[in-house]
Amino acid sequence: MIYQMLQAGQDMLSPWRLQARGWAGILSRMPARHPAFDALRVLRGTLETFGHAGIIHRRPAFEIGPVRVGNRLVEVEERVVTATPFASLVHFRKEIDIRLPRVLVVAPMSGHFSTLLRGTVQVLLQDHDVYITDWHNARDVPQAAGRFGLDEFVEHVMRFIEAVGPGGHVLAVCQPVAAVLAAVALMAEDRNPCSPRTMTLMAGPIDTRQHPTEVNRLAKAQPIAWFERRMIDRVPWRHRGAGRRVYPGMLQLAAFMTMNLGRHIAAHHHQVWHLADGEVAKAAMHRRFYDEYFAVMDLPAEFFLETVAIIFQDHALPRGRLTWRGRPVRAEAIRRTAVMTVEGERDDICGIGQTMAALDLCRSVPVTMRRHHLQTGVGHYGVFSGRRYAQAIYPRVREMIQAHEG
Repeated sequence: MIYQMLQAGQDMLSPWRLQARGWAGILSRMPARHPAFDALRVLRGTLETFGHAGIIHRRPAFEIGPVRVGNRLVEVEERVVTATPFASLVHFRKEIDIRLPRVLVVAPMSGHFSTLLRGTVQVLLQDHDVYITDWHNARDVPQAAGRFGLDEFVEHVMRFIEAVGPGGHVLAVCQPVAAVLAAVALMAEDRNPCSPRTMTLMAGPIDTRQHPTEVNRLAKAQPIAWFERRMIDRVPWRHRGAGRRVYPGMLQLAAFMTMNLGRHIAAHHHQVWHLADGEVAKAAMHRRFYDEYFAVMDLPAEFFLETVAIIFQDHALPRGRLTWRGRPVRAEAIRRTAVMTVEGERDDICGIGQTMAALDLCRSVPVTMRRHHLQTGVGHYGVFSGRRYAQAIYPRVREMIQAHEG
């Protein structure tokens, strides 16, 4: 019943948010000479902040504008290359006559949509031909499409790498790093001609025994049956995926917000005053962030439970016990794919050393083809977005890709 309760709460608040936005619009036209101007502008800021704080369950648009390639601006067009009921492979196509390294960005399936990596893609597009995994909201996937667990996730990664073609590169952000490492290992063992030239793993859980965070401790605090009983529910009948067992995205959002609740409350408090004081740029920045942050997707139950059990509780990958459809995953099979790991000094989701562990697992890759970068002063999201990513981390990633491009 947890899904129905969460949905009922959102349904109840929806008309109130709509009215709040309407009244805020009326108050925005209030003349400055009005005797109650000071009080009403604060009310307007409060109403508008409340009106835009609702959760949505559809993917926001990428809306990636022109990017600078060389000395000119180039338009970007989104194209779906291939799709399954659970994901689409999106190509950010540019009309240029030069060949750029092809990079597949594997986005996390962790409660938010792939548009969370909009900034990651925007920066990459300057020097690369970029593709991204666009995972679909499980509540919109009919039960007839079948199960989607960790094996199916790895299979999708391999399929999308093959769609990008021989000579490509893969970059994984956060949750999918273990699955991407497994996919590349399986492809290497099969001598697949589409095996990527480089694999960049950013702020993700390869070995969560290293400097465990609160997230890691919570994942191990209860048996998997507890997670299934407390966090899994069926999609209500009003949606296309009615009856499918899922981990509701609203629960994941609540978990993320609880970790930094004070920061989120302060951000919304500041937003009231940004709006009241007419600080348009700051207000717009806040809204862009939370429009994305409050866009949530449900995860297939089997994928969520298997990820918790296999990656966070059993540590199957670093212990050499990970299998794919019963077949052992051998990271040492990777020989010709260069490997780079990236971590953030202040990451409170993925501790220092958890991603770097991939370098030891890929022991057959020559030392000269293994790199690590620890970025000082950044938390989890700063590893793949924002100023530090663009100015300090991205140049290292670009250098890695270019060194193995031709």
